[in-house]
Amino acid sequence: MTGPISRREALAGIGLAAGSAGCVGRARNIAGRDGSSQLVLEIRTTPADEDPNGIRIARALAENLSAVGVDARVETMNGTDLHRTVLLNHDFDVYVGQYTEVLPFDPDELYGLIHSRFAAEAGWQNPFGFTDLETDEHLEAQRTANGSDRVDVVADLLTGTCEKQPFTVVAFPDALAATRTDRFVGWATGPPVSAVGLLNMEYVDTESGDGADPVTLRLVTTDGRISENWNPIAAEYRRYGTFMSILYDRLTVVDDGSAIPWLARSWGWHDPETLEVELRPSTWHDGEPLTAADVAFTYEFLRDTSMGNAETPIPAPQFRGRGSIVESATAVDDSTVRLRIGDTAADVAKRALQVPILPEHVWRDRAETATVGGFEFDLETTEALVIPNEEPVGSGPMRFVEATPGERVVFERNPDHFLARAGPVDADDGRSGGSTVADEGWGSIPDAYRGKPSFDRLEVSVVGSDVEAVQWVADGHADGTVSNLGPDSVPRIGREDDIRLVSTRSAAFYYVGYNARRAPLSNPRFRGVVASLVDKASLVDDAFAGYAHPASTPLAASPEWVPEDLRWDDERDEDPVHPFHGEGGSLDVAAAREALREIGYRFDESDRLLARSP
Repeated sequence: MTGPISRREALAGIGLAAGSAGCVGRARNIAGRDGSSQLVLEIRTTPADEDPNGIRIARALAENLSAVGVDARVETMNGTDLHRTVLLNHDFDVYVGQYTEVLPFDPDELYGLIHSRFAAEAGWQNPFGFTDLETDEHLEAQRTANGSDRVDVVADLLTGTCEKQPFTVVAFPDALAATRTDRFVGWATGPPVSAVGLLNMEYVDTESGDGADPVTLRLVTTDGRISENWNPIAAEYRRYGTFMSILYDRLTVVDDGSAIPWLARSWGWHDPETLEVELRPSTWHDGEPLTAADVAFTYEFLRDTSMGNAETPIPAPQFRGRGSIVESATAVDDSTVRLRIGDTAADVAKRALQVPILPEHVWRDRAETATVGGFEFDLETTEALVIPNEEPVGSGPMRFVEATPGERVVFERNPDHFLARAGPVDADDGRSGGSTVADEGWGSIPDAYRGKPSFDRLEVSVVGSDVEAVQWVADGHADGTVSNLGPDSVPRIGREDDIRLVSTRSAAFYYVGYNARRAPLSNPRFRGVVASLVDKASLVDDAFAGYAHPASTPLAASPEWVPEDLRWDDERDEDPVHPFHGEGGSLDVAAAREALREIGYRFDESDRLLARSP
């Protein structure tokens, strides 16, 4: 094949072995009749009923790889198995995923994502096994720089990342949701996929009666994991962390781009390398007091969930990057903790305060080594990282009530939480209606959260498809969807009188991840050619139906950090670093093959790309 291949053919996935049995496991050679060996790459992703966008990206890339002579195969697996295989066992060639941060994030997020110190560890930190000394230097430098100096360092970091392509950013999707406004308002900021989003919901009292029935916010999702697992540090079960953030408080939360006091009443510098944090009076959901000892334990536990019982530390993979900011944590008294962070910039230091605080009396006994039935881990793990945490004990504004796996989960308002104790704002004088404002320093938290949440119960139902989720909202069984809907749902929403579409920008970008531990994906030049086979503009038009924005960097949702030469070229509609080999949605097969020849690859007489000898 030497002619162009259309984007429609690519998206259709013609000739793909989607969901093929077995596991390629690594880029392999397949011997032909003439003794040559064709390069084989397997692309892993979730099935269409879990995420239609991911499978479309995978199929489009596989079709273009096949066109240039690679034996490309797509294998689908459910989200939990995909995360275990990719994040924990590193058993993949290429995978398509969506990043977990919904809100725009600080550049230090990249420290955990690509620093080589994490290359051999399990979890979201550096799942690609990417190692590059120059990148490490930039990551370290941005942690200590401030102001314009940090902007310059981040620009260099992004430039190097785009050139070396440990992963290829595809697009930033719009967060789509179907909502009703007859019972709750507050959907304007998008689907409630964070603690802040849920707490911004306001109940509209349109029903007559004495108010004896609890006010219930009803949400529907296609992601059943929330009905099965409530472990806040289990990497494979977390997507956006929406409901974990209302079960487990953090010292601070991000509101409109700023860190605001949460479980921490205040924080400040004890000395140039140590933060001192003062806690609000709080209790765990089981009634035990929450103290500074729990906070100090949390940071120690995130560094080593075995608590010294294993030969080498077994960190919690979900928060490894942020946890690495804190060198040590010490409880000064019951309400004061000191976090030693070394020579770290103030903006980066604040990220260390954004981890879920765990009750020591519950988690200390989970430091033993463990296994999961039916799944073999390549690395030693602990009970803390694999248990479902069936009776979650947090300190957050909602607490767990009950669940039926694969069907529903119910939470209820925590009346002892500091938000509930503060009471709503008094419209006459602007003060809280509660009696503990002065004691708890309530003025440090925005008025919008006083007395929240505005509902007594939260019920999340699990359904099998986006269409079914939309129908639940249309029929009044749910107030809104919480999993991100695919663009195919938009026309369905438009046909219903009682629901409306909410569309907002999201920082949870889609990307193609490469296993840099394996040849040829260990070669940055090869990864660059693969990146040029991803037709981002056409994927946005066809796979996302326009409800996404193509991008070249993972910080595109925070454009103030992205230098001009790395921003998406709107005029030419192409990636500024690795432009697509083709135009008008059609792949220029000859140009792509020539790019591979230029970096040392050969083709046989049947135009198959030959695997290079290790």
